[in-house]
Amino acid sequence: MNRLAVAAFVFIGVFAPFVFAQDSIPKVQVFGGYSLLHENTVGLTASTMDFALYQPANTFALRTNLNGWSAEAQYNADRWIGVAVDFGGQFGGPITPLASGVSGVPNASSYSILAGPVLSYRKKSKVTPFAHALFGWSRNSLSGTTITSPSNSVTTSASNYSSFTMALGGGVDYKLTRHLSIRVGQAEWFHTSLNFNKFYGTAFSSNQFQRFSTHQDNLRFSTGLVVRF
Repeated sequence: MNRLAVAAFVFIGVFAPFVFAQDSIPKVQVFGGYSLLHENTVGLTASTMDFALYQPANTFALRTNLNGWSAEAQYNADRWIGVAVDFGGQFGGPITPLASGVSGVPNASSYSILAGPVLSYRKKSKVTPFAHALFGWSRNSLSGTTITSPSNSVTTSASNYSSFTMALGGGVDYKLTRHLSIRVGQAEWFHTSLNFNKFYGTAFSSNQFQRFSTHQDNLRFSTGLVVRF
């Protein structure tokens, strides 16, 4: 074997593992998928809502699960450390009618934009666990509407409220191909400074919303696809 061949083998043996390892690390990755937000109602009850809307007992139930979407762009500085920008949206009315003949319940939406550091545990395995701490803002909106029932009709006002938000948690990605992974699951403690007294007091009646919390401790779950570049 000549010296050139020996040198080639040495080069491959020394540098190839490093080259291929680096090649498997995406500089940029984009996530998109389904998101479920489980809301903490911070003391708000269905009976409080019945009373605020001048309805008989057991007219309404509270909805605590909101469906939506989640999207994220992440830049990886190296194998372990990255920075992510997260966008999210959830939808669904906060109250649902239990009694027959009730219509016009308001619709709700929540949009968030967050950013922060990501720590990923990248090895030769197809599985990549990660953890992140994201900080930003949420915008909660409640539509104005006229709620009608067999007993009476109540007109509510539109309400909008922006609040500080943070999401602490993590998840697991599973590599399908070089450029595609599936986010098996992502779970987060989703904290907001949403003031229920002001938010629902504007929509319904400030007299009925005076003793509730000025923040929420929610849970957010997401799953979807990750495109790696």
